[in-house]
Amino acid sequence: MWYRSPSFILDTQQQLRDDAVAAAAQIPESRLLSPATAATTTTTHNTSSMAETLQNPNPNVSAYYQTRAAHHGVVTSDWLAQAQAAVGRHPDDLLPENSKAGDFGKAFSVVDEFNNWRKQPDLAEAVAAIRALASVIRSSEATTMMELEIELKKASDSLKSWDTTSISLTAGCDLFMRYVTRTSALEYEDFTSAKSRLIERAEKFGEISYKARKIIAMLSQEFIFDGCTILVHGFSRVVLEVLKTAAQNRKLFRVLCTEGRPDRTGLRLSNELAKLDVPVKLLIDSAVAYSMDEVDMVFVGADGVVESGGIINMMGTYQIALVAHSMNKPVYVAAESYKFARLYPLDQKDMAPALRPIDFGVPIPSKVEVETSARDYTPPQYLTLLFTDLGVLTPSVVSDELIQLYL
Repeated sequence: MWYRSPSFILDTQQQLRDDAVAAAAQIPESRLLSPATAATTTTTHNTSSMAETLQNPNPNVSAYYQTRAAHHGVVTSDWLAQAQAAVGRHPDDLLPENSKAGDFGKAFSVVDEFNNWRKQPDLAEAVAAIRALASVIRSSEATTMMELEIELKKASDSLKSWDTTSISLTAGCDLFMRYVTRTSALEYEDFTSAKSRLIERAEKFGEISYKARKIIAMLSQEFIFDGCTILVHGFSRVVLEVLKTAAQNRKLFRVLCTEGRPDRTGLRLSNELAKLDVPVKLLIDSAVAYSMDEVDMVFVGADGVVESGGIINMMGTYQIALVAHSMNKPVYVAAESYKFARLYPLDQKDMAPALRPIDFGVPIPSKVEVETSARDYTPPQYLTLLFTDLGVLTPSVVSDELIQLYL
């Protein structure tokens, strides 16, 4: 029933929180801010407004597609232990050069900070956003928790509006806000201690999110056996990490890699696998059904995991899952928990389109319509398991995990 759905439960609780915030907002601003602080707040507001005006450099093509080829509310103790044990601090955990202290003359921009983090090729877009939001807290000149939360909210909205088609970017920002700012202990501390606590939680969330890929790779190893053939689609950094870890564990397997038209991201993945000395065979996208009888399992990534347990991913994932399902081949999804989104698409057109340029190599008449969407939706009944940093989940468990993440 609709009134038992995750969205209904979460929306009801969010409405109660919004009502409480609205009641608190009735307090006169003079009681919250001193005259000196009011001027600082005005400056901070103007800086945030400047950041919000920055737009996607090419509005005709979604930033989702432009960055694709280039590059938690509740956290359990087990998840923290896994993240800490997975890997040590990586050089990418360090601040980018442009965000180090010393450039005091330039006004802070969360979008610029986000773009600095995105220059690291192995860093996911959502993790870059999480790092940028953590920098907002560090650079903030707010003097009350209310000011700081408002500043964080504006920065989060600026990042989400930078590319409204990016599911992981939106979900990462929302989870950051819930995990970092939701703690009752802050109500009983002075502001300096509370801000330090926020920075600590922000850095911890960023560290966990960064290490998610390593955790997923470890959890998936028992499902990859010697002599197996794995079909992959497009380029997914988390799937590459899974296969790389399997190769490092000296497992013997081969990979069938789709070309991934029109951006040919499959070529990039096949090149990376060849460097690892993994036997790889490149397929044209239309040869999936032809080759499926050779396959033991399908491994795909995800741009977003939705409430139904289905996924939104690169165009062609749905048809691969259909073929695999009809031939009783398991379909495994590797996705970080910051890609869990409060979405419930009912069909392929029930989501914001992510457009992409398509070059057919020959002129196309103006009267011919070209489908330019970059992704499709795969319903949960065609998926076997989801490997996440929260554990190995069946599609039916995703709704429960979403409620826990967004509470």
